[in-house]
Amino acid sequence: MNKKFITYLVSFAAFFGPFTQSIYTPLLPEVQEQFHTSEYMVNLTISIFTIVLAIMQIVYGPLIDAHGRRKILLPGILLYIAASIGAALSGSVYLLLFFRVWQAAGMAVGSVVATTVIGDLFEGKLRGRAMGTFQMLVALGPAVGPVIGGFVGQYFGFHGVFWVLAFAGLILWALNYTYLPETKPASFSGNRFKLRDFSDILSRPTGAAIIVLGFVQYFTFYVFLVFLPSLLVLFYQLSPSQNGLVFLPLALSVVLGSIIGGRIQEHFEPKKFLLTTASINVAATLLFVLAAPVSLAVLIASISFFGLCLGLSLPVQTTLLTNEFQHNRATAIGIYNFFRFLGMGAGPLVGTYFYHIGNRVEFVFAGTAFGVAVAFAAVQFSRSRRREEVS
Repeated sequence: MNKKFITYLVSFAAFFGPFTQSIYTPLLPEVQEQFHTSEYMVNLTISIFTIVLAIMQIVYGPLIDAHGRRKILLPGILLYIAASIGAALSGSVYLLLFFRVWQAAGMAVGSVVATTVIGDLFEGKLRGRAMGTFQMLVALGPAVGPVIGGFVGQYFGFHGVFWVLAFAGLILWALNYTYLPETKPASFSGNRFKLRDFSDILSRPTGAAIIVLGFVQYFTFYVFLVFLPSLLVLFYQLSPSQNGLVFLPLALSVVLGSIIGGRIQEHFEPKKFLLTTASINVAATLLFVLAAPVSLAVLIASISFFGLCLGLSLPVQTTLLTNEFQHNRATAIGIYNFFRFLGMGAGPLVGTYFYHIGNRVEFVFAGTAFGVAVAFAAVQFSRSRRREEVS
């Protein structure tokens, strides 16, 4: 068994969730025009995908723990392929919405299976490195989605984007069918899921700390993604295409941070490493507030620093979860992903309120909430350490 190959294989399945979420965002005006519909309905095709992606995390987690990784992943990808074909053939925005729901329902399986398989295959330092690979590909998804979608859409329209997704999904299914073994350890019984499994994960200090941090980190990240263009226009009068280029160093720094974080976390105590990188991430958020109006170069440097810090802390979060919840790690990862996706959705909604209060207030609020989350995590890790000392 080539564990490195399998890591990339399942990580690409996780990549397809955020990739599919964002791939046709450059084509939204075309979708609106072709379907003769409102901007709200077109944007809903993006939002509904995110909502279903979040909900299905807590559905797939217990199923994967009970029935195995391969048995749940393969049908999920098939559902994604069928829904992508349906989206490609859609003649109305309502049909597109329907198939976007099933696209998300199918591909939501990817991120839960990927982290669970990595937890099954690796121990210790190697697990952290593999989580770095996973986080790198997940971070790439929303970054490269609009780039590829814009290129494909230019020549084949937005329907062509969904045909490309269907074909890519078919290749992904074939590779996983051929090469992915069932990695669920024989010693892990397929116990029937109980609601108290959720409460057990959320009530344990390590689980609560990481889940709260994951929510607030992605809340802050999406505040950057949504409100940065307004600042760029306000301070530097950039065009939409120039705005897009500014996002490139942010995306690349998250990817770079994920790679580095997966490797260097093995040299530190994981919880201390997470608290340190998350604390620096808070500082980077607040530094951006001061740096944004100084110059465009300083702004780009500050968002790159934010992305690097974010990437550094992501692999250790999933590593800690898979270490802590060995017998129900898919359920734990599912809850963690659910709250991360909630953070993605909450960032733009809550940020809009603070955006209307004043210039950059949304970033100040996000940084403050981030700081509170880090303090909460520190308290929870301290509780966990005391419990370990007593036992």
